[in-house]
Amino acid sequence: MDEQQRVAAFVAEYELQSKPAFRILDLTAEVGEIAADATKSTDWGMAQSDLDIATDEIGDALFSLLAVAESLDVDAGDALDESLAKYEARIDETGSASSDG
Repeated sequence: MDEQQRVAAFVAEYELQSKPAFRILDLTAEVGEIAADATKSTDWGMAQSDLDIATDEIGDALFSLLAVAESLDVDAGDALDESLAKYEARIDETGSASSDG
């Protein structure tokens, strides 16, 4: 995945290497910032039509996720293909993408 290679090059250029556990903590924080935007902009879900997520927060989460993949030596594109195949099989089998049933 080209994006993963871009993140890996950025991390290497700026010497931002980190252990996978720290990468996962960073990802969790970045996803939390998306949730905070959602919570704040919708008044805790009371005004769902007012949802406003800053695009740079989505970018931060993507960067963090790709950095996690890189730190675990996982090809993000292959992982996405595997996930899509799993969802497709689940939909074919159950009629739903949900793992609940």
